[in-house]
Amino acid sequence: MDLTRTLIIGNSGSGKSWLAQRLAEQLHAPWTDLDQIHWLSDEHSIARPRNEALGMARRAASEEHWVIEGVYGWIVSEILHRATALIWLRIDDVDCVANIRRREANDDERLTALLEWADSYRTRDDSSGFAAHQSLFEGFVGSRIQLMDRKEITDFASEPGAIPVS
Repeated sequence: MDLTRTLIIGNSGSGKSWLAQRLAEQLHAPWTDLDQIHWLSDEHSIARPRNEALGMARRAASEEHWVIEGVYGWIVSEILHRATALIWLRIDDVDCVANIRRREANDDERLTALLEWADSYRTRDDSSGFAAHQSLFEGFVGSRIQLMDRKEITDFASEPGAIPVS
């Protein structure tokens, strides 16, 4: 699997950042979290203007080596052609919600909204939902793999070439 330019997609709480950080370290490649591109503030309440976000994503994807991860299908679709590998984390929504609860310290309105959003991944009809990610995955012509649970993600992070790709 050619991980030169690796794109990781999946639901919030699926482990995208965890996997991206480990792959970036192993590959000695920069890691870009699309949350940092999409949101202007740490509060995740003010979205960056669309054209500005797309420009930032395109710049990150123009590099020779990278790991980019995120849920935003509208951004992913603009940089997918540069990827050599696509990893889709297809973790159960219930597990994603539980992961978010474990990592978030505050129980506030933002957390409640994030939990509801993650719980609706398979039914959402937007560019960041399951159907959109499935379409991106099925249309990708490079190396691609779906990881279905925490063990598969952990195993892949330990030995990226050991798991068969489609």
